[in-house]
Amino acid sequence: MILHFCPARDWEAVPDGGSYRAASLDEVGFVHCSEHGTVHLPANAVAAGRTDLVLLWIEENRLAVPVRWEPGDPAEPDGAWFPHVYGPIPVSAVVSVTPYLPGPDGRFRPPSPAPGG
Repeated sequence: MILHFCPARDWEAVPDGGSYRAASLDEVGFVHCSEHGTVHLPANAVAAGRTDLVLLWIEENRLAVPVRWEPGDPAEPDGAWFPHVYGPIPVSAVVSVTPYLPGPDGRFRPPSPAPGG
C-alpha cells in the first residue's frame, strides 16, 4: 500500500471512474507517494499546518503505470526512498480515502490505523 496526500477538493473533483492527476505529474512527470511510515515527512515539508488534506490509500498492484522507488529531493537524512507513480492514479486503485490532519503543533505524523490493518 502506498499513500498520497492532497487537498480534499482535488480528490473530490475526480469523476467516478476517472483518474487523479496531481500537478506534479505535469511538473516533474510523476505523482509523489509515500509509505505509511514516511508520509509525514513530505507532508511536513510542504503542507505543515494544513487542515484540508486527505490521504489516498493506493494498491500499487492496481496501477497500470510504472511506480519507481526513488530517493526524496532533497534526500531524507535517514535515506528514505519514496514511490513515484509515473502516470495518473485511477479511482479503482484507491482503496480508501481518510482525512489527514496535523497535530496541535501543526506537524503531521504517520497515520493510524491503516485501513484493513
